[in-house]
Amino acid sequence: MKPYLGLIFDCDGTLADTMPAHFLAWNTTLHRYNLHLPEDRFYSLGGVPTNKIVAMLADEAGLSLDVEAVAHEKELAFHEALHEIGCIEPVVAIAAEHRGKLPMAVATGSLRWSAERMLKHLNILDWFDALVCADDVTRHKPEPDVFLEAARRIGVAPQRACAYEDTDLGIEAARRAGMDCVDVRTMYAVRRLT
Repeated sequence: MKPYLGLIFDCDGTLADTMPAHFLAWNTTLHRYNLHLPEDRFYSLGGVPTNKIVAMLADEAGLSLDVEAVAHEKELAFHEALHEIGCIEPVVAIAAEHRGKLPMAVATGSLRWSAERMLKHLNILDWFDALVCADDVTRHKPEPDVFLEAARRIGVAPQRACAYEDTDLGIEAARRAGMDCVDVRTMYAVRRLT
């Protein structure tokens, strides 16, 4: 491993095994609005904030929705299943190994209240020196902003940080930020529902 000065982790699908729960929450919520999000498309949108996905789906269906209300509804549906969510052990083991030795951050497409609650549930929130969320940046993955802000907050040049991600959009964002990136999908079997 290159001598990195800091580590930056995505949350959903990287530290936390949340993707199946997110997909179920999407299905529950979108069904009420006669919208559909196939599982392959859901995974391709990993790292995109919930409100942006709602806006995109509503636009494609020609519906006028209260995007923020529907996004909040989806997040509440997800958090109802929080008790079923666990850590992605090989990735959390990396964070545990470097805890207190290197500055570490979480860079996520989730909203702060959601990410904090999830990381607290996993008992790892206090492991990280910074938490950068969808509400902290205006441009989202695949744009590099969330990773650049995370590097800034932990005081590490992006080129000296290593990112951990589970989506193509997230990996692209980390690379655009000038970081090396580990695709954690090579470290565990991704759970899918269909």
